[in-house]
Amino acid sequence: MSVERPTDSPPSHLRLLGWTVVCAVLWGSAFPAIKLVYAHWAERGVTIDFAARSMFAGLRFVVAGGVLLLVAQNPGREWRATPTRLILIMAATQTVGQYVCFYLGLELANGALSALLISSGSFWWVLLAPPFLGKPPLSRRQWLVVAAGAIGVTLAVYAPGGASKNPQLGAVMLLGASLFGALGLLTFQRVRPTMGSRAGTGFSLAIGGVVLIVMGAPAIARGDLAIFDAYTIAWTAWLSFVSAAAFGLWNQLSTMFPAHQLATYRFLIPVCGVFESLLLLKGEVLTPGMICGGLIVVAAITQTQNKSSPAIPPRV
Repeated sequence: MSVERPTDSPPSHLRLLGWTVVCAVLWGSAFPAIKLVYAHWAERGVTIDFAARSMFAGLRFVVAGGVLLLVAQNPGREWRATPTRLILIMAATQTVGQYVCFYLGLELANGALSALLISSGSFWWVLLAPPFLGKPPLSRRQWLVVAAGAIGVTLAVYAPGGASKNPQLGAVMLLGASLFGALGLLTFQRVRPTMGSRAGTGFSLAIGGVVLIVMGAPAIARGDLAIFDAYTIAWTAWLSFVSAAAFGLWNQLSTMFPAHQLATYRFLIPVCGVFESLLLLKGEVLTPGMICGGLIVVAAITQTQNKSSPAIPPRV
């Protein structure tokens, strides 16, 4: 997907907003899409266990990773120039660790709450960047922003809505997922000199996807591949497209606009995830706690994004 190079005129900001909305809608659709597949399996009497979740995620990421590698400039040369250990750490954190936690958390919490909590990667980045990347220690203002984010998350989890099975454990898993994502991003900072973001994410998704499929071997052994009917295959294809297309577009925008300008609109991603979940999923409701907590979290996210912070794309 190509985007015209913007000029300094006001319409360039409108183009940035428009393409960011496209990314946000794509990423936001992943939350209800996964929940809809889970609901479809439940209607068919399928046990949604660790193996089934791993197989579902693994197939999606192998496809998405392969697509990104196809559009990367020279992934083979970048692989040879990059320490294999760092690529494997990226796959272990950004894909395996993140999505083992994410898919379980999404099963336990409702879609709207999940969309809100997965955006906490910005807070992890603020906390981890000083010790891992040698960034300046957190200022008093930054600690206040992180504390405000924690308060917002607590309010949202305390009143999560009626569609959650175990919102507290789901919240822990989703926060863990965003932590793994932040650790993967920190690793990518060491990979960047020799590998572009498309190849890096492509290898991370493809390798991690293979590991997840191996983890799903018990589901394959008991014949659960039969649950991949037309409905599930269609959503798996859509989720693969979301991972590849949204990231590819976000990466393109990051080469055309300053990171802090792009990050300004990142709050649209959890907002779209919440509203798409409310629109597509039965039983999803916005409680006063989620509204108040969500507003606090979104405000805190916008405060964490500044010229020294990357425009962190979500990995959903």
